[in-house]
Amino acid sequence: MNNPFKKGSTSNYDLNILSDLKWHCTKCELKSGQAKTWQTWRHNGIQLDVDEKGKFYKKIFCNECQNKTVHRKLKTLEILKETKNRSGLARKLVKKIKKVLKYEEAVFLRKIESKELEVDHKFPQIRWNKNEEENNADMREEIIKRKFILLSRSNNLLKSRYCEKCFKTGKRGSFPGINYWFRGSEDWNNNIDKYDQNGCEGCFWNNPYKWRSEINKLVNK
Repeated sequence: MNNPFKKGSTSNYDLNILSDLKWHCTKCELKSGQAKTWQTWRHNGIQLDVDEKGKFYKKIFCNECQNKTVHRKLKTLEILKETKNRSGLARKLVKKIKKVLKYEEAVFLRKIESKELEVDHKFPQIRWNKNEEENNADMREEIIKRKFILLSRSNNLLKSRYCEKCFKTGKRGSFPGINYWFRGSEDWNNNIDKYDQNGCEGCFWNNPYKWRSEINKLVNK
């Protein structure tokens, strides 16, 4: 595998370290600290190994850190060409999703060109504890509408930041300037497992369409 990342970049360095196909500590061996980085790797077809529960990392005791830390490992040096795009989905499925969702950007409800839209999962991948994606072009329309939204690149990055912060702090994201959740509150429900998508219910970034519908009900009253 040729290293696809820019020479001198953090990802280039980390991929060179991981090319031995062994587990490496993210604290003292690897430079990439954000979960989004590893999602981007997978979206570009780089195959990360999983632990016994299907997570894309493994907690192992590190002799250098003298602590149990998150480790990463490549499954293979082969890059999957069919998944090499930002969404991590096969190109045929991406094309179908955009068509089913009518090329509408979910944050500002504007129809824009296909090349400017990115397919994103409503339930953020940072909360996945296993690779549960149905990645085929025969996916039914009702499943597509339930699982995906279309976002511009900038709004996709914004959603990722809110979801990462929520995962780390337990504080759910909001539409900028409007602190409203149609189910639950700003705080992640402690009775719901952090890998359960039910905890995202009520958040704008999980479902902008339902969020608008619920807030309009309050306005109309």
